[in-house]
This record gives sequence, C-alpha cells and structure tokens, in this order.
Amino acid sequence: MELHIRYEGDDDPDKCTARRLAKFDLAELHRSHRATPYGVVLNPHAEQALSPADRTETLVALDCSWESAGEARFSLPGEHRALPYLVAANPVNFGRPMKLTTVEAMAAALAIFGEWEQAEEILSKFTWGHTFLEMNEEPLRRYSECADSTAVVEIQQEYLDRGQ
Repeated sequence: MELHIRYEGDDDPDKCTARRLAKFDLAELHRSHRATPYGVVLNPHAEQALSPADRTETLVALDCSWESAGEARFSLPGEHRALPYLVAANPVNFGRPMKLTTVEAMAAALAIFGEWEQAEEILSKFTWGHTFLEMNEEPLRRYSECADSTAVVEIQQEYLDRGQ
C-alpha cells in the first residue's frame, strides 16, 4: 500500500515520525494539499470510522503538531476516516488514548486493512514501535475483522466503556 503524508513541518524534526518514514523510503512527504494524492485520509475529525471496507491502495495522513491539528487543516481531497480507539506507545504520549504519532496512525490503518507486515515494517524504524502493536493487538485484530464502520464503532464502544 502506498503511504503519503501531507507534511506541515511544525513538529520537532528530531521527533517527527513522518520524516523518518520518508528517510527510509517508506512514505512520501508532500508539502502542499495539491501535491497530495487522493486516497483514504486519516482524520480524527471525520464522521466515519476506518474499517476494512475502506481498504485502498493509497493511505494519506496529515503530519502536524497536536496543537495545530484543527479540523480546517484536514481539507485534503479523499475519503476521510477516523481511527477507532487506540492507545499511543510513543514516548511523548505513552498510554494516552488517541494521541498517536503519524507512524502509529498509519500502522493502525494498515493493521485494520490486514497489512500487518507493512505495519510492522514502518514501526520497526522506532525503538518503541513494536510496543504500539503489542499494546493495541487485541483491538486492532478485532477492528480488522469488522465488515464496516458500524461494527468498528460498536467494538470501539466496548473499549470506551471499559475506561469509564
């Protein structure tokens, strides 16, 4: 699956997971909306959850700081989908739900699409990468077995209810 990242460049370059993916030719960075190809766009503000039914050849993420990740920044062309409940393993937001890095978000989408090897490959470039898949193995497997977004949301609700 092709991985594309609309790169804003507003994060610390030393902690930027998108730049590292590009360095290893695992994803292509784009500096403008116009240059970013059409595909499934990972968008935390999307109204529909990502499911295996959304599988495509082109996966797009926006790489920007969480402070500037407002809805307006996600005006990329494509089918916008939100990732379901997952927990971050990155050092900055470890253990925090839904505060994923770009590589974690892309790996999660790949796993939901059944592309586990590619998810492992992109996470292998980070010392903490394997931890993300380990921490989220159960929900990712369950999400990857869903027929559609509705089923993903039902499973997500189980995890949300456990946290309360």
